[in-house]
Amino acid sequence: MAPFHAVKCCQRGLSWIPVIFINLVVCWSYYAYVVELCIFIYLLVFHVFFFMFIWSYWKTIISKPASPSKEFCLPKVDKELYEKEENPEAQQEILKRVARNVFIYTCTGSGAIRYCDRCQLIKPDRCHHCSTCDRCVLKMDHHCPWVNNCVGFSNYKLFVLFLAYSMLYCVYIAATVLQYFIKFWTNHLPDTHAKFHVLFLFFVAAMFFISILSLFSYHLWLVGKNRTTIEAFRAPVFRNGPDKNGFTLGFRKNVTQVFGDQKKCWCLPIYSSLGDGYTFPTRLVNADSEQGNAEHQAIKCTVDGQTNPRPLSESQNHLLGNDMHSEEQKDSSPTNIEVCQPVSITMENES
Repeated sequence: MAPFHAVKCCQRGLSWIPVIFINLVVCWSYYAYVVELCIFIYLLVFHVFFFMFIWSYWKTIISKPASPSKEFCLPKVDKELYEKEENPEAQQEILKRVARNVFIYTCTGSGAIRYCDRCQLIKPDRCHHCSTCDRCVLKMDHHCPWVNNCVGFSNYKLFVLFLAYSMLYCVYIAATVLQYFIKFWTNHLPDTHAKFHVLFLFFVAAMFFISILSLFSYHLWLVGKNRTTIEAFRAPVFRNGPDKNGFTLGFRKNVTQVFGDQKKCWCLPIYSSLGDGYTFPTRLVNADSEQGNAEHQAIKCTVDGQTNPRPLSESQNHLLGNDMHSEEQKDSSPTNIEVCQPVSITMENES
């Protein structure tokens, strides 16, 4: 066991190398820009971008990824039965019995309950196990070595803002240093050691800006589609099969789910996402809406008429919106609905 723990400690120490590298580059860029270049009119805007970049970066690093609660773990009796049982079908029956007490839509490719043998729990929708962090993470997007942390439900907004402010930080440095970079090549810059800082400052800022721009654009696209990086490569599987558009609610509501419904908080690296990370409003489709051939099948607030043990939060019901309900009422005959009772809202397949 001792060598195993030693290896684990070494891995944890090495995982901080990318973070240390980024911080060293940022410290050097601050020195080169503020001390060596030192143009007062530029420094005011520079420090705004610098502060927001550092704030969002370290918030992403220190934000602990959210994990499933104990209600998704198997009870002691069922856990013992599951471990003793060698028949996969019998194990699935145990998981299905326990899964009746939780709220899940997605399953494996074969239609089985998504279960993590490592964490010994039933995975909520959009939850995945991170081998690096050795834990299941709610709405996991990916593990980022540059922040030495898992990016998921609890810090995805912070990660997107980190990309945004790091990109603005780099492009601002590159734009303001460009004129001195040109003077360097035309031999109009004084021959001091500062000119080498100016040269490398422009190259580093431009290089990071180009690489971050592509990553930032990709994640903006994911936000607009309400997908994670994992879901973009492997579509979530619902009862009617894989569907990469299963969680999309439309561009505006997709953005609101990540950044919150208070626009004044969108640009601040503070948590404001909607929902609880366990349940998500769904719009199940069995065709790609990007190809203009979408057939809306179901939007449910309960599971097969059974009361949802974890009801949709107020923010999640807000995401569904009144416009969705009014559209469905136009296509159905008038019926009496008790407002206080949970309802299952379904839409017939469009032929």
